This record gives sequence, C-alpha cells and structure tokens, in this order.
Amino acid sequence: MIAGGGERRIAVHVCGSVAAYKACEVITTLRKAGCELRVVMTVNAQRFIGATSLQALSGHPVLTDVWQEGTEGHGMGHIELGAWAQVHVAVAASANLIARLAHGFADDAVTTVLLASRAPLVLAPAMETAMWEHPATRANVDALRARGVHVVGPVIGRLASGATGEGRMADVSAVVEETLARLGAA
Repeated sequence: MIAGGGERRIAVHVCGSVAAYKACEVITTLRKAGCELRVVMTVNAQRFIGATSLQALSGHPVLTDVWQEGTEGHGMGHIELGAWAQVHVAVAASANLIARLAHGFADDAVTTVLLASRAPLVLAPAMETAMWEHPATRANVDALRARGVHVVGPVIGRLASGATGEGRMADVSAVVEETLARLGAA
C-alpha cells in the first residue's frame, strides 16, 4: 500500500488542457487543508506543465505511466493508487478524458487509476465552448453524472482561444470545495 495513509487522501489527475496549470493551486490549497496528495498526469498534460513542478508541490512522485512501479514492487502503481485514494479530482478535464471515462477506456495512467478505484470522482472540465456544447461531450458528461461523478463547471469566461464562452475551468475554490465535500462523504 502506498505510504501516507492519513485520513484525507486525494489523487489529483491532471489532464491535457491549457488550464492544467491550475492544478498547482488545487494541490497547494488541498495540502494547506491537511490533505495527503498523489498526482497522476496524462501524456497531454505534460505538454502544459511538468511532473517535477507537481512533485514539488505534492511532495510525492507523479504517476505518468501505467507501468510505473508502486511501493509493492509489482509494477502496478495504478492499482495501489486507485485503492489508496479516498477521492479523485480531475483538473482541467478535457473532452478526450471525459469521453474515455464515459466509455471505460483504461489506456493511460489517469484512466487506469480511475477505473481501478471505487472512490468518488470530481471532474473540473476545461475546453472550448464548441467542444463543451458538442452532443457527444454532453452525452458523455450525462453518462458520468448518472454513474455518480460530480462535475464542477465549466463556467463562462475567457478561453485559451481568446474567445469568451462556457468552457473555462471553474474557480479553484469551487473545485477544492467540492473535492473536500466528497472527502467528507467518503
């Protein structure tokens, strides 16, 4: 089992959206609230923010590959992390991640950890308005909500393209508040 088995264990999943940088503030705020954190990243998230920064903020190595070693030495860190976390939060959840989760894909570290866990999941979507409003994305979000996933946002605001519309990631305070609420319910 992963070391650090305190009472408030959260896995932060960082996804491939320009808003991935907001994971830094989510991690910092949750740590200040007394939570033990582990971080998982998609390959696309690594285009926006480095694992070294997230390791420094969380205080633990970042899971970036499904075959990364866990503490048990069996090469299944994703299974350990799925069992360790009391709550998961996906920050800057892309349309791609939402689709993969809705259809049960387990093709990277993030989706594999999430499918290996029964803990609550909070999604904080971040994408362009057209992507958020697309019928496929809406259907995928509805499917996840029907399975008990908690979706925070998105909100209307300035997007990466420079346009204004719904798709901006919710404020960090709202994401943290929902994550802590799920922790209390876990």
